Amino acid sequence: MTTVADILRAKGTSAIHSVAPSDTMLAALQLMADKSIGALMVLEDGAIAGIVTERDYARKIALQGRSSANTEVSEVMTRKVHCVLPHQTSEECMSLMTSNRIRHLPVVNAQRQLLGLISIGDIVKEIISEQQFTIQQLEHYISGTRQIG
Repeated sequence: MTTVADILRAKGTSAIHSVAPSDTMLAALQLMADKSIGALMVLEDGAIAGIVTERDYARKIALQGRSSANTEVSEVMTRKVHCVLPHQTSEECMSLMTSNRIRHLPVVNAQRQLLGLISIGDIVKEIISEQQFTIQQLEHYISGTRQIG
């Protein structure tokens, strides 16, 4: 079973992109566009203060006719952040994301220090990879060939 730590390793990047609560949404959007990502951690004095996503922008800025240049991240960020630990499984993450209708999960250690961020895309990619491996093993079993992997 794949763990969150495995997913972070597979991503191959340890960069955690973040903004401060006092940054403008325009700055946050520019960073998301520059990095081709859909969410940023909101950090205050190194601690998780929230998360801000493209969805937050769409619903709380664009649809309300507000200005992203004049709106601080703190006004639209999601403050209740669901986090996962490195030992949790991809299935646990999928369940948490589905039940809470979220697309991003910060990964923290036992001291709640931020280690990374995983997305629904990361989870789906890993689950598909696991299923492909299982299918290959079953095909080898059925055909009578042995492959160690």
